[in-house]
Amino acid sequence: MNDRLLDIHNLSISFEDKVPVIQNASFSIHRGESVALVGESGSGKTLTSLAIMNLLPPKAKVTGGRIDFYKNGPSPQNLLSLHERDFQKVRGNHIGMIFQEPMTSLNPSMKCGTQVVEVLLQHKKVPQKTAREMVLEQFREVQLPRLKDIYDSYPHQLSGGQRQRVMIAMAMICNPLLLIADEPTTALDVTVQKTILALLKQLQHKYEMSLLFVTHNLGIVSEMADQVVVMHNGKIIENGTVIGILNNPSESYTKGLIACQPPLTEKPYRLKTIEEFINPRGLKKSLTRPAVKSVISKNPLIEIKDLTTAFVTKRSLWGKPKKILEAVKKVSFEVYKGETLGIVGESGCGKTTLGRTILHLVKAQSGQVIYNGINISGMPEGKFRKLRKNLQIIFQNPFSSLNPKLTVGEALIEPMTFHGILSNFAQRKERVIEILKKVNLHEGHFDRYPHEFSGGQRQRIGIARALCVEPEIIVCDESVSSLDVSVQAQVLNLLNDLKNEFGLTYIFISHDLAVVRYMSDRIIVMNDGKIEEKGEADKIFTSPASEVTKKLIDAIPGLNRKI
Repeated sequence: MNDRLLDIHNLSISFEDKVPVIQNASFSIHRGESVALVGESGSGKTLTSLAIMNLLPPKAKVTGGRIDFYKNGPSPQNLLSLHERDFQKVRGNHIGMIFQEPMTSLNPSMKCGTQVVEVLLQHKKVPQKTAREMVLEQFREVQLPRLKDIYDSYPHQLSGGQRQRVMIAMAMICNPLLLIADEPTTALDVTVQKTILALLKQLQHKYEMSLLFVTHNLGIVSEMADQVVVMHNGKIIENGTVIGILNNPSESYTKGLIACQPPLTEKPYRLKTIEEFINPRGLKKSLTRPAVKSVISKNPLIEIKDLTTAFVTKRSLWGKPKKILEAVKKVSFEVYKGETLGIVGESGCGKTTLGRTILHLVKAQSGQVIYNGINISGMPEGKFRKLRKNLQIIFQNPFSSLNPKLTVGEALIEPMTFHGILSNFAQRKERVIEILKKVNLHEGHFDRYPHEFSGGQRQRIGIARALCVEPEIIVCDESVSSLDVSVQAQVLNLLNDLKNEFGLTYIFISHDLAVVRYMSDRIIVMNDGKIEEKGEADKIFTSPASEVTKKLIDAIPGLNRKI
C-alpha cells in the first residue's frame, strides 16, 4: 500500500525567467510523518513550501517538475496543474499552513474568531452559529485562554504566543492531511516556543496528520522531525532520517549548520561558521575559553540601585493615571569594565525596559543608574547628551531602526556629526569605511540603502553605527534573535572580536539562555520585573537555583534531544 501523501519531483522555480532559485528539488512526505526542511535564510525552503500552497510571489514561476498530492489513495493529483479555483478547495482544507509571522499573516482589521470562521465556511457547509462553536472548540484545542474574549479580539490585542495559536487553529480548523509550519516559533521566546512545539506534536498525533516543518534551527529538528531534508542555494543536498543526518551528516554544509550553534557542553573562543566547513582550509581548532576571572574587585562601571520603571496603562477621562504597570521593580546590580553581563528572561519580564532605562531612553520612576560615579537616572536630557555617545544600543530589528531614506554612509556619519567626532565629512567618511570593514562589510556598501542588505548585513550596520561614536558600553537588545544560526554565529564572533579590540563592555539581553551563556561572564535572570537569580554564567547554567532558570534551560531546543 502506498502511504505517501506528497511527492515533489524535480521542482524548479525562477524569478522573471532568470537562473532558477530552486533547482530540481525532490522529496516525499508520508502519511503521519514529520519532515523538517532545513537551511539558512535564502536557501529556498520557504519558497518550496509556498509552491506546495500555490502562493508563490507574483514574479516567481515554476519552470519544471511536479507536486503530486495523494489525497484519496494511490492516484495522485498534480497540484501544479490545478486552476486557482480548484486549488482553493485544497488550500486550507486538505493542506494547512502556519506562517512565520502571525502579526503580518492575520488581518489586523478583523477579529480573530471571524478570520477562522471565514476559513471554515469556505470549505464546510455549516450554519454560522455552528461555525462559531466549532472555532471556539478549536481555540480550546490549541490551549488558548478566555476563549470568547480571544474570539472577539483583534490580533494586536494578543501576545505573540496567542497570535501563533490562532494561526494554528486557522490551519487546523478543517482537519488537513498535511500541515506546513514555516518557522512558526522564530520570533517567540524559548518557553513559549516549547509549548507551541509540544502543541503541534500533540495535534499531529491526535489527527494522524503529516507535518512539514520549515526551520533553520537543528535543535528544534531533533525534537520534531522523523526525516530531514537539507537545502542549500536552492538545491536539496542531503535527505535522510533525523538520527542519520544529525549524528552522521555527509555534506560539509550540513556539518557546518550543526556546528555553528552555541554548544551546550563547552565554551569555545569562537563559534564555528558554515564557511569554515565548506572551505576546509579555513577550519581551525577552537580552544575552550578558560574559567572567567573575577572582575568584581574593581570599581563598577555602572551601578544600578533599586531601579523601578513604571508605565501608565490606563487613564481617566481627564488624563489622570488609573492603572500603572511596574515593568522593572527595585532592581540592583553592577556592571564591570570589560565584562559581558547577560540579562535573560521570558518576553515581558522587563529585560528590554531595564536596558532602555539604563540608557536614558526610558525614564525611571525611582532608583539610581550610576555611570562612572555620576547618577544619570534623573539627569536632564540636555546635560546627558554629552554622555550619550558612551552608552549605545544595538536594536533587535535593524531594518526598523535604520532610516530607509538614508544611505548606510549617511546613517553612520549622522551621529558622528551630532557628537562632534572628527572635524569634517572627509575624515568621518574615512572612519566610517574603516568601521564597515571591521564588521565585514566593504567600501561599496557606503552608498547603499538598508533594503539592499540581508538581515545579517543590516545587523552588522547596526553594530557599526554603535561603534562610530566610540562608546564604552553597548546594550545588545535581542540583537541576534531574528537571525538564522549560521549568521548568528558570525555576528556573535564579531561582537567578541570588537569587544577585545575596542575594550567594550556589553549588556547582552536575550531570551535564549544558550546564546547568553556563551557570550556572558555573568548572567542575571529576570522574571516579572525582578531579578530571580544572578551569578557566573557557567554556574547558573550547570546549577540553576531558581525554578524560572530551570524552566528557561529546559526549554532550550535540542537540550533533551531524542538521538
